Amino acid sequence: QVQLAESGGGLVQPGESLRVSCTASGRTASNSATAWFRQVPGKEREFVAAIRWNGGSTHYADSVKGRFIISRDGAKKTVHLQMNSLKPEDSAVYYCAHGNGVILSSIRTKSAYYYWGQGTQVTVSS
Repeated sequence: QVQLAESGGGLVQPGESLRVSCTASGRTASNSATAWFRQVPGKEREFVAAIRWNGGSTHYADSVKGRFIISRDGAKKTVHLQMNSLKPEDSAVYYCAHGNGVILSSIRTKSAYYYWGQGTQVTVSS
């Protein structure tokens, strides 16, 4: 069993930066992956970024590539999502997700992740 606790989020102005973090407790497998998804009311939850714990490869949605950076701290079982040059369209509830044995072809897929956090609100507005 894995529990995920998100932190960060809040209200920022366009062009500013924000970091959200996700800390896992419980047993995690070496071949696992942690991802961030986001959702706005009335829309599907969409993939944002993911990182594999074994090897550290990172993956991004085209909409955030070059602006967001996902990283991991193995000792603290924490994954950070550094969000730069934020735009109003980045506003959403951001969810952390974790899965064991996530294969590369499924890393952007919601169904690959079994454990989910409760979400944290990010609002970008002037």
